[in-house]
Amino acid sequence: QVQLVESGGGLVQAGGSLRLSCAASGRTFSTYYMGWFRQAPGKEREFVARVSRSGGSAYYADSVKGRFTISRDNAKNTVYLQMNSLKPEDTAVYYCAGCGRGTPVSALEYDTWGQGTQVTVSS
Repeated sequence: QVQLVESGGGLVQAGGSLRLSCAASGRTFSTYYMGWFRQAPGKEREFVARVSRSGGSAYYADSVKGRFTISRDNAKNTVYLQMNSLKPEDTAVYYCAGCGRGTPVSALEYDTWGQGTQVTVSS
């Protein structure tokens, strides 16, 4: 099982950009479907985006479609989340997660999670 460590969070003004990274340990990163989730204070964790094992297919939540881009570099064991046109409502702790079997359709199907990185968007 891979271990995941997120980085790249921080404080940014509305309209700005951030790129989150999630570095994975282990040799089996390319066998994991990877996703990003977020959790705002007082709210449930919500899906943001996911990318297929090859990186050739991506899927986004409607709330971030057109603003966020998920990608991966299997040679570097890293998945990225490029976030543009950030809004205050994007403020949350962002988590990356990996699913080792099948195509995940819910958070329950991800079997490894990072510790999260805080993203704060000021208005």
